[in-house]
Amino acid sequence: MKTTDIKKSIDKLRFDISGYYFIGLLVFVILGFWPSYFAKFFNGTADFSFYFHFHAAMMILWVCMLIIQPILIRKKKFGLHRFNGRLSYFLFPMMLVSIILIVHQRHAPIDEPDLDITLFNQFRPFIMFLIAYVIAIRYRHNINIHARAMIATGILILEPALTRLVLNLFGVIKSFATSPYFFYFATIFSSSIIFLLITGLIIRERKQNRGRWVFPFILSLYFITYLIGIFRIHIGLQSFAKWFTSLPLT
Repeated sequence: MKTTDIKKSIDKLRFDISGYYFIGLLVFVILGFWPSYFAKFFNGTADFSFYFHFHAAMMILWVCMLIIQPILIRKKKFGLHRFNGRLSYFLFPMMLVSIILIVHQRHAPIDEPDLDITLFNQFRPFIMFLIAYVIAIRYRHNINIHARAMIATGILILEPALTRLVLNLFGVIKSFATSPYFFYFATIFSSSIIFLLITGLIIRERKQNRGRWVFPFILSLYFITYLIGIFRIHIGLQSFAKWFTSLPLT
């Protein structure tokens, strides 16, 4: 795509300012994981495994890339934007590896009846993240689709940070925090925010002619995977879950 065509598309859809919004995502990540991770480096109680540090580093680098890339487009640094995009070919698989390792390290007992659902819920946001990234790379030469898919990756990784932020905020209310439904409340709240964000984008760009299918597609898949997880619907992955947890990865 020619540079002039890219600029026209950006002027119309303003994807170039999304980086500034993703600064807010970085803030949510820090706030969400502050008590359980970042704060422990200051009080001397940080005793995390390498897998946790690796995962945290990869996620922060990805959010930083989401911030930088649109700004480079806004500043007309198209060559540097493409170079950083190629770096994502390395960063993305490393991030997936970090997710696999961190989930494997904290997996449930292998004889748990709902082991497949437990692992599915842990992987669910990142399954959607993977789909969004594949779309972004598949259509990397189509700014209308590529930009929407990359924005979706940022929105999807917001869920874990929001869930922990809710847990941190309401954890001070002991009677509520000890309720068996407390964690479900946190996950439902964070998922609802994701639903609202994507739905808002769909409504806002309802008159666009190109690439408009991305957000409805992501929202539909997110809704399906959410229902599978929240209602604990078995989809025949118990054998795979047992195989995964039995691997000597961590």
